[in-house]
Amino acid sequence: MYFILISVLTCLATCHCLIEKDEKNENHCGLLEQWLESTSVSVEIGKKGFHRELITNIELNPEVLSGVRVLLVYRWPRGVYIDPYQLASLRDQSDWQILLDSSIDLEVPAHKTSGFVTYVYPSHGDPTPRQLKVIIPIHGRYHEPLSVGKTFTSVDIQPPELLLRTEKCIQLNNLEPHTVVDAPCTVHNSSLCPWVKIQHQQEHGPVSLQLPVGDGSLVIPVCGGTLLVTMICCVALSRHMWKHQINE
Repeated sequence: MYFILISVLTCLATCHCLIEKDEKNENHCGLLEQWLESTSVSVEIGKKGFHRELITNIELNPEVLSGVRVLLVYRWPRGVYIDPYQLASLRDQSDWQILLDSSIDLEVPAHKTSGFVTYVYPSHGDPTPRQLKVIIPIHGRYHEPLSVGKTFTSVDIQPPELLLRTEKCIQLNNLEPHTVVDAPCTVHNSSLCPWVKIQHQQEHGPVSLQLPVGDGSLVIPVCGGTLLVTMICCVALSRHMWKHQINE
C-alpha cells in the first residue's frame, strides 16, 4: 500500500515539474518571438583602396533575454577576400571570433576564385548587450581588364544573416516567419546546433565598393609595346656584346 502511494505521489510530482517546465519554455519562446521582431543589422564600408573594413552594427531588443547567443553568417563575393594570417594577428584585439568554411588563396585574381562563407561569433557576456559592432578587415582582389572607359568595377557585399540561439526555448519551429537552420555551435566547429534565422533584418541592402581595374582596350598596345621594347633591347645588347667581343 505504501509503495503504491509513494509511486502515485512521485508521478504527480514529475508531471507537475514537466508541466511547469513546459510553461516556462512556452513563455520564454513567446518572449523570444517578440524579441526577434525588433532586431536589425546594418553594414558599411570603411577605409579606401584595396584594403577596407566591413563594419557591421547589430541592434537588439532593449529587453535583452539572458542566455541568447548571436551568430553572423557572411556570404562573401569572389571579388574580396579575408586574410587568415591577419585575423590570427588580431585575435587578441577583437571582441569576436570567426570561422572560415574553406581555405583562402590570397594570390589568385577574382575571376579564378569563388565566394566563401564565414561564421562570426560576437563575444559578449550575459545578459547580451543591446548593441554589437563587428569590424572585419577585407581586401579587394585584382580583376580582369574591362572594356573601354571603365577603370573601376563594383563589388557588392550583402549584409550578414543574423542567427540567434537560446537553450531555454526548445520549440524553435513555432517562430514563424523566422526559420530554423543548422550552423556550427561555436567557432571550434565541433558540432551543429539549431539557430533561428531572422528574416526581416536586412533593410539596408548590400553595400558596394569600387576597385580599380585595367583598361581592356589597352591590352594589345601594351603587349605590342612590351614586345617591341624587348626586341630592341635584345638587339642593342647583342650589338654591344659583338662590338666588344664579350664572351660568356
